[in-house]
Amino acid sequence: MAREFRKKPTKSEGMMWQALRRNNFMGLNFRRQHVIEGFIVDFYCHKLKLVVEIDGSIHQYQLDDDIKRQEIIKKKGIKFFRVSSKDAEHNLKEVLNRLEIFIKENFEI
Repeated sequence: MAREFRKKPTKSEGMMWQALRRNNFMGLNFRRQHVIEGFIVDFYCHKLKLVVEIDGSIHQYQLDDDIKRQEIIKKKGIKFFRVSSKDAEHNLKEVLNRLEIFIKENFEI
């Protein structure tokens, strides 16, 4: 299933992937549509144990499931950075600035 998601990214996922791929962002290696504890996350940096999730309109209908999934993954010592698909599409530079600040405040790099 993760492979299928990689083949058909949403617009916001595609834009974010262009910014994160090939160590483009802060020299960090991100994977997309990565499986953790049986759940698929949008982007994952193994070095930092950081998930970047883009929340589209579907997430408003699965909020309880998202919260449960996030809690299960967080028990593995993994942190989450969440952003709306609207922000990723219309304010990508600002999203990346917020992500950089989040990383600097939460990780030693």
